[in-house]
Amino acid sequence: MVAIDGLTDLWETLLSAQPDPPPLLVLLTGLVALVVVSTRVPWRIGRNAITIAHEGGHALAALLTGRRLHGIRLHSDTSGLTLSAGRPTGPGMVLTLLAGYVAPPLVGLAGAWILGGNRITLLLWIAVALLLAMLIMIRNVFGVLSLLVTGGIVLAVSWYTSPEVQAAFAYTGVWFLLLGGIRPVAELQRLRARGRMPASDADQLAGITPFPPFFWVTLFALVNLVVLVTGALLLAGPILTEAGITV
Repeated sequence: MVAIDGLTDLWETLLSAQPDPPPLLVLLTGLVALVVVSTRVPWRIGRNAITIAHEGGHALAALLTGRRLHGIRLHSDTSGLTLSAGRPTGPGMVLTLLAGYVAPPLVGLAGAWILGGNRITLLLWIAVALLLAMLIMIRNVFGVLSLLVTGGIVLAVSWYTSPEVQAAFAYTGVWFLLLGGIRPVAELQRLRARGRMPASDADQLAGITPFPPFFWVTLFALVNLVVLVTGALLLAGPILTEAGITV
């Protein structure tokens, strides 16, 4: 358990850097995340975290582009819906629609950057703060429960576990966000090909731009692949350093 006396100690705890993680931990957590993304039941459970990041991306983009955010719904089938009001076309709507599928790996990239400075506790508390901020806009019971459970787990790990457990949890989570951005894009195109997602983000983007849905699916995939490689290089820093490789 983390022992903290006063705001000064809390601030020092959040900003202090933990020791470099063992390269084996970085490798194993990446493999664990890959297994979760690749297997059916673990993915079905873990995908809720991807949906949270996806809808959070829509919501943040809507706010940053001046749209009025009405609410977010998270569903038990791992789907979600973000409602905003404003111009139905234009850059704001394009960015809002575009943000969903690229948000999980971009969040993972930000996490990888923070982990690059070994500020593991800070990363976990930022995650809790973002989940609490998103909770304000949730408009259904499952969404509230999903965020409370996710945030509770992250907070418990940051408060009650050892630095080693925190490191393993943080690295697994960041790897999962980076890797977990790829599979939904593949699922999107597969469902679109079967005519089962006529109102997908890609199709909506096609409706307000000159580009077809497949262009947007391809863009999602390319962005997420580039972010995955960049994040992986950041996370693999300890492994590369031990091997004497400078990137």
